[in-house]
Amino acid sequence: MNSLAGVARLMIVERDPVFRSGLLNCLSRFPEFRIVAEAESIAIATRNLAELGRDRLDGILIGIDSEFAQQVKAQYPTVPILLIEPLPEPELAAAFQAGIEGYCPKGSSIAEFVTAIRQITARQNYWRSEVLQQLTLQGTRSQSISVAKVIRQNWRSSGLAQIDAALNDIDAQLRSVTLSTLDRIFLTGRRRELKAARWLVQKALPPEQIQPKRGAIVPLESATPDPQTSEIVPEAPQPKVWRGELLDRIAAKLQSNLDNLTNIPLEIDILRLEKKRELFFTILRQLEELLDELRFSQIQSDQLAAKQSEILCDLWQTIVIQFFGRYSMVRVKKRDLEIVTALLAQRDMVRSQILDQIPLTQAIFEHLLFESPLIVDQTLYEVGTLEARDRAIDLLENLMIQLANAVIQPLLNQFSNLESIKQNFYDRRRLSTREIERFRNDLSWRFRVERFFNEPKAMFESRYRLFIFSEYGIDRITIYSPRTEELETLSGVQLAVTLALETRDAISPRLRSTIAFLGSGIVYLLTEVIGRGIGLIGRGILKGIGKSVRG
Repeated sequence: MNSLAGVARLMIVERDPVFRSGLLNCLSRFPEFRIVAEAESIAIATRNLAELGRDRLDGILIGIDSEFAQQVKAQYPTVPILLIEPLPEPELAAAFQAGIEGYCPKGSSIAEFVTAIRQITARQNYWRSEVLQQLTLQGTRSQSISVAKVIRQNWRSSGLAQIDAALNDIDAQLRSVTLSTLDRIFLTGRRRELKAARWLVQKALPPEQIQPKRGAIVPLESATPDPQTSEIVPEAPQPKVWRGELLDRIAAKLQSNLDNLTNIPLEIDILRLEKKRELFFTILRQLEELLDELRFSQIQSDQLAAKQSEILCDLWQTIVIQFFGRYSMVRVKKRDLEIVTALLAQRDMVRSQILDQIPLTQAIFEHLLFESPLIVDQTLYEVGTLEARDRAIDLLENLMIQLANAVIQPLLNQFSNLESIKQNFYDRRRLSTREIERFRNDLSWRFRVERFFNEPKAMFESRYRLFIFSEYGIDRITIYSPRTEELETLSGVQLAVTLALETRDAISPRLRSTIAFLGSGIVYLLTEVIGRGIGLIGRGILKGIGKSVRG
């Protein structure tokens, strides 16, 4: 993507005004896309192209006809094109041969549209595997690849992708602390079944090496046109595609519910849903750009450790600027203030209270940059495995949620009750001054409880608590990790908490046994001694009453 600040500039060419408007509204929810032009006819589209030129467009979505798309490709070969009009096989073959980058017909999900647009604007092709199969079977290109191999590999990749998606969904549900025992048993059994199915697919359809000759159909999403011959040739394999897959999986989760399912108040709870989603997409995009920048700079592991705090602060600063707008203003006491300037002034506070406290940041960065194994819960996860991806996603999601909290915290400190801020950002349930103050008090109480009690307790128990995106909202999981060095730095109330926990653990078994012994003694005393004594007295009273009656 060559556009400024990572925003893809798009033009939509579509005759149907209802579909065009719906697609425009859907894409407007994604900050990474900007619609710079739209056209309802070829004439308007041609005029827009002449005005914009190839340097001011990162992609064109064409829903009119494939001939026009081929003409645009011939005239503007460097501008990616995504066909969105359903087409018959002959027209698809002609478009493919002409170098059209992608095909995602109407009726596809918005998630697929977003994926397709991301790929074409990243200079990667997006052609569904079944379309490529049709083109291969039709014989529109060279038959140098075995059709059977293509079909088998598409079956294999499609089957494994569906199984992995189901496993990820089940794993996310199993990590929920609110799951009932019955549901947990059912999901665990379902997880075993899916793992068995994945093993069978891998055995029945082993990976095959497909080496197509020049000009052959490539049943991969990564195929690019040769600039000299206009033929489609396969790109070189990309061994680090898994990084993009991690971010894509997180992006897909952001389309679902983002409510806070935990009992811990978060700063982002103040935001309405669309602003919360916009913030997370901004964070995801800036995180991706940061990783690219760090890879380009060839930073070393020891340098990363030394600069970690500074890197996170710079990332937070970029997110603040992108989310609020560098020059956005608010009026406070008859003075116009720049929002970003006021928020960035709290950099040191945000760094110490939130950014420096995010767990395992160095571990996830080293995993993504240097392909180092992840060590979580005393288990080593090799790069590229399904388990490693799941764990990496957990760490990335926690990082994103904490960064989002870090963006909103200074806003609540500085401008929490400004009407313009409330109307533009806040959830409608928290617009009143009373609700805002109650929310801020909850956050303040949470900060103290976390700092002085929960965090020392977590250190003592050698665990971290992570916030993640689940199918139903933001949830919390715990992972094991030794924290001996952090324990040694505790003092004051935090140290007292750990000492109290240690004392409780030390005396609790003995205290319970003592109480149990005393309890059995008391029971013996009451039943065997006092009880019998009361019984003797009762019998004496009864005998006396009997004698008096007889007399």
